[in-house]
Amino acid sequence: VQLQASGGGLVQAGGSLRLSCAGSRRNFNMNSMGWFRQTPGKEREFVAAISRNGYNTQYSELVKGRFTISRVNAKNTLDLQMNSLKSEDTAVYYCASKYERRGETVRLTATDYEYWGQGTLVTVSS
Repeated sequence: VQLQASGGGLVQAGGSLRLSCAGSRRNFNMNSMGWFRQTPGKEREFVAAISRNGYNTQYSELVKGRFTISRVNAKNTLDLQMNSLKSEDTAVYYCASKYERRGETVRLTATDYEYWGQGTLVTVSS
């Protein structure tokens, strides 16, 4: 699955952004998906994940209650709605996919994922 992330930009603290990730192949619905983020000098950090059927989601404690992950398999799209943004949310955000045999699996570890988008920069000004 080739992935294309978009939607990043500059926003003030307390504001919102919606990231999108477009998948290129027909088997998009066979993949669990995740969002990760990375800042310079740090490892890629888990943000949110969703099962291939969309029924199961997981969030980092740092974003729980503020971010929402969702997907529309019919459109091969994955979204991340980010509300109440904080300066510490500033990072490059990446979407990722992993082929799954089970519909309810979610994955929180970056090394579990097979394909990655190119990243989109989110900058939150305080």
